[in-house]
Amino acid sequence: MHKRMNTLKTLLKYLGRAKYLIIASVLFALFTVALSLYIPVLTGDAVDMALGKGNVDFPEIGRILLMIVFCALLLGLFQWLLSIVNNRMAFNVARDIRIAAFEKIGRLELRDIDSHPVGDILSRVVTDVDHLSDGVLMGFTQLFTGVITIVGTLAFMVWLNVWIALAVVVVTPLSLVVASFIAKRTYDMFLAQSRQRGEVTRMVDECVGGLKTVQAFSKENDMKEAFDNANAELQKRSLRAIFFSSITNPSTRFVNSIVYALVAVIGSLVSFATGGITVGQLTVFLSYASQYTKPFNEISGVVAEFQNALACAERVFDFINQDEMEKDPEGFEETQKSGGEVEFRNVCFSYDKDKKLIENMNLHALPGKRIAIVGPTGCGKTTIINLLMRFYDVDEGRILVNGKDIREYNRKKLRSLYGMVLQDTYLRRGTVMENIRFGNPEATDDMVVEAAKKAHAHSFIRRLKDGYNTVLSEDGGGLSQGQKQLLCIARVMLLSPEILILDEATSSIDTRTEKQIQDAFARLMTGRTSFIVAHRLSTIRNADTIIAMKDGKIEEIGTHDELIKKNGFYYDMYMSQYR
Repeated sequence: MHKRMNTLKTLLKYLGRAKYLIIASVLFALFTVALSLYIPVLTGDAVDMALGKGNVDFPEIGRILLMIVFCALLLGLFQWLLSIVNNRMAFNVARDIRIAAFEKIGRLELRDIDSHPVGDILSRVVTDVDHLSDGVLMGFTQLFTGVITIVGTLAFMVWLNVWIALAVVVVTPLSLVVASFIAKRTYDMFLAQSRQRGEVTRMVDECVGGLKTVQAFSKENDMKEAFDNANAELQKRSLRAIFFSSITNPSTRFVNSIVYALVAVIGSLVSFATGGITVGQLTVFLSYASQYTKPFNEISGVVAEFQNALACAERVFDFINQDEMEKDPEGFEETQKSGGEVEFRNVCFSYDKDKKLIENMNLHALPGKRIAIVGPTGCGKTTIINLLMRFYDVDEGRILVNGKDIREYNRKKLRSLYGMVLQDTYLRRGTVMENIRFGNPEATDDMVVEAAKKAHAHSFIRRLKDGYNTVLSEDGGGLSQGQKQLLCIARVMLLSPEILILDEATSSIDTRTEKQIQDAFARLMTGRTSFIVAHRLSTIRNADTIIAMKDGKIEEIGTHDELIKKNGFYYDMYMSQYR
């Protein structure tokens, strides 16, 4: 319950940003209710005049009918304006929450992102926010109007006849009691539904992302069976939540029908027994009784839908409220290039606190030197790059760049010193030109072409349908893995960074092209500190320093010739590849 209240408070903060729209919504709701209450009064007057004995004032009846038509037109106008305002308010709230969730992704530690399935994050940012928006829209469309209608009709009924109004007031709260009873039990059901919807989205994302692997191992039927099971579970949870929430409306309608019948019976008895109420007034009363009870149906529906909205909001806000990465210190916005000296001092780090990975690592990379990092899978090679880029922070020790602890740098400025090519390529939807220019938006077209030539990507780019203006689909669909990697290398060529990081940068490129790329990298690395992570040891023979790692520790360090002469760990790795 406490968590639900915190969720509601957070939602109200986002609603507070749309305060002018809320004010407009309340005003239009007031005008709408006032007109809907005034029309029955005019109708009752027309009925009394039509039933009057003797002369019937037809011109007056005609005037009343014209007034009814005019009020109905105004009522339609204000309802239209109310709908526009409420939709804009709901969309604005959804936009602000979705932006906050999207921006949060960039401020989270990578370990937090890695702990969430991509499909679940997508479900929270897209689907859950949509359901939240629907709940807010329904709330303002029906809740405000409903409350104002209840207050207004009750006041008019008391003015017409206190005793009939009292009977209505005594019976109608039963519908709210029923709605509240059901709503309390549907919240957990909607939360379970939302979580399972995230699981289904995760499975779709997982299947699409690994479709080639699924097809290669002929696992289509297994994936379909797993998806059918997840979908069946979603159906089960959804139907359960919808079934219990759908009981609300019929239950409140039953209570409200009793109210309507009660007004008709009591009003008729009063009219015939005492003559204290005319037929026209009874008509007005019945109209008010209908209007009075209708909001209870709508509000009960809002209460049920709002449970779904709150359940979705809880998942979204849980994501938004996660602890963020440590903020950058103030006063270090400017990072001047000064050589590219890198030093690891007694660095300790592990992804899982129960499983040690890097312990007491010491490394000193002088400016302009090429440092190669080799070792078996899982020894911590890529982890060193993650620490250097501050994707993760060290548990103990320090990493210094140009003599300063990297935690004292602004992350954006620190990373501007690096140029990085990873084994896993990243290309976004856009033209080839835009993808190469990704790291340097100010680069001219000529600079992009020159970088592509250096990366030996120019020839295949020219063969594309529209050359550099060819639009690539998500993740560079249509290009081979090697071509994607060449574009990523061209992107780094365009940056001309101070420190170069190559993590299996040529793993997907053929041997001939790799030789050309190595020559291009050799030119690029001249005068720059370079970190090269490689499995193919032939590619790092000319490195100034080779670090051979095992189980997170540096086993050996030296040049290729020095390590071969030692006849140790590096020698065994090298000979296992070329024996």
